[in-house]
Amino acid sequence: MEQYIKPFINVCIDVFKQFIGCEIAAKIPYFSEKDSIAGGDISAVIGFTGEACGAVIISMQKKVAIKLTDILTGSPHTSMDDDVLDAIGEIVNIIAGNVKQELGETMNMIISLPTIVQGADHIVRWPGSQTRILCIPFSIFEDDVFTLLVAIETTTRAH
Repeated sequence: MEQYIKPFINVCIDVFKQFIGCEIAAKIPYFSEKDSIAGGDISAVIGFTGEACGAVIISMQKKVAIKLTDILTGSPHTSMDDDVLDAIGEIVNIIAGNVKQELGETMNMIISLPTIVQGADHIVRWPGSQTRILCIPFSIFEDDVFTLLVAIETTTRAH
């Protein structure tokens, strides 16, 4: 399992440093029950298919999403406008694309377009009774946290 976790952590740290200019630190990953994952105020979801299938989600509070968007656009935002939705979708897209490239050496995967879910304390529900969801919290800025949620399984086509 570590072979799938480490790329997500490394890619996430690199994307935030290179693309956004923010230092982040991974906290201790943990597994969560599929029906008990509460999101923040906004989550961006991207799916994987191919030799591995599943999804990756980045979830955060409104203030973190707005602060990230301010950095990316160079202009202030006060609400969850289209710029914020686009920015968070682009972040998860870059993370998934880089993970796909890194794992592409061992398996072939296709990623979907990002989907944005918003609403205070929304809950993300995962299909399948056997799905194990890895939650990787990251610290960002002074005392904020966002979470990368990963559920990925190899299919029978994988080596």
